[in-house]
Amino acid sequence: MIDLYTAPTPNGWKASIALEEMQLPYTVNKLNLIDEDQKTPEFLKINPNGRIPAIVDHDEEDFAVFESGAILIYLAEKTGQLLPTDMKNRSRVMQWLMFQMGGIGPMQGQANVFFRYFPEKIQSVIDRYQHETRRLFTVLDTRLADREYLCDDYSIADIANWAWVRIYEWSGIDITGLDHLKRWIDLMASRPACARGVKIPERREISPDEAAKATQKILMK
Repeated sequence: MIDLYTAPTPNGWKASIALEEMQLPYTVNKLNLIDEDQKTPEFLKINPNGRIPAIVDHDEEDFAVFESGAILIYLAEKTGQLLPTDMKNRSRVMQWLMFQMGGIGPMQGQANVFFRYFPEKIQSVIDRYQHETRRLFTVLDTRLADREYLCDDYSIADIANWAWVRIYEWSGIDITGLDHLKRWIDLMASRPACARGVKIPERREISPDEAAKATQKILMK
């Protein structure tokens, strides 16, 4: 049995989608990020960085894994699913996984903060992160022009990228003209495990006061 510590965010969805795809038994522990459940001493023993998601694999002597990309790799290796074993194809999947971890995640994450939550609307900053995110989306669109999934076969690279790309509207990103990307977004959304995974844990709309509180905490970090 695996314990999943998560919240309704793109990084959290990566883990829940993977668990659903791999049909692994798991329990959900929802953390309230605004109340800083992720900063409690108990959780910091699991993830010293105080971020979600994290898992504890009770089948492996309560082994803890943090960082969403590391969780995807761990689960893929544990099950032998969604990650090729031959060197070149494995490398391709890892490259596109790292593309999300080092590019789309940080850039789109900042677009979310400055477009949605930051109390002062600094248009030059918003433009900077939205334009860079759009550029990265264009890279994905080009990659998907002649293949169904990012590395031909469905993999953890698709899970990682889709968990973020799917919320492009929330980030204020226009995907007009990125037809291959749009096709892939819809294809991923049609997968039952993906549809289930993005509903774990249940998401609720936060109030303006909660958004302001969360933003203030971000600014104080």
